[in-house]
Amino acid sequence: MEHFEALDADVFMLQEIKLQAGQIELDLPGYHQSWSYAEKKGYSGTAIFSKEKPLQVLRYVGEYPFDSSSGSNTGDDFDFSLLQDLDREGRITACEFRDYWAVSVYTPNAQPELARLDFRMRWEDAFRNFVLRLDASKPVIIGGDLNCAHEEIDLARPKPNIGKPGFSYEERGKLTELLDAGFADPLRLMNPEASGLYTWWSYRANARANNVGWRIDYFLVSERLCSRVVDTPIYADIHGSDHCPVGIVLQD
Repeated sequence: MEHFEALDADVFMLQEIKLQAGQIELDLPGYHQSWSYAEKKGYSGTAIFSKEKPLQVLRYVGEYPFDSSSGSNTGDDFDFSLLQDLDREGRITACEFRDYWAVSVYTPNAQPELARLDFRMRWEDAFRNFVLRLDASKPVIIGGDLNCAHEEIDLARPKPNIGKPGFSYEERGKLTELLDAGFADPLRLMNPEASGLYTWWSYRANARANNVGWRIDYFLVSERLCSRVVDTPIYADIHGSDHCPVGIVLQD
């Protein structure tokens, strides 16, 4: 709570909450709480805590919040009827606010030996088309664990990890597709050559103390929001997980 209160963010996005409805009651004065739960107990899940009350909350990549007529960049050619199995793990919480959408996302892990890669690829396509639909109405801020280091600069030891979960060509390619669809990675745009900017460290071999990590947690924004981004902090000094929090600061 001391970190929560010190950061005093307008919006907090959480991933891997591992809760079911009714398992926790948080007293967070001044914040509206929006939760998404996995069907499987003790697994996955996301949440958003916001000072502004959401206009609506979406929890499934198969949800249609509105009909868009803004052109081909809305995912209208994507068959959302095939997504029931993707929407059982509480992997998104999307809140509409007055000026933007906020999407907390926990991207599926491809698993050892890429055992869940096919599921991951289907999820990536569905999520991309979902956020494109949101983007057709107002700008989108995506925050969460994307379970992917995009480029070699985004992990300490890229060469031995090529092709492995979180750094496979397939996963990296899907993140490229998301960025090419109209979203931006402000931290990398503002720090194009900076290495050592990691958000996850193995519990093994004193990896965090030696900063042998991966950047797999991101804030991505609709490209038209880039000019408003003034900071993209990584709070590596906040412990309590093998991940650390990341932030984004936008001008009003």
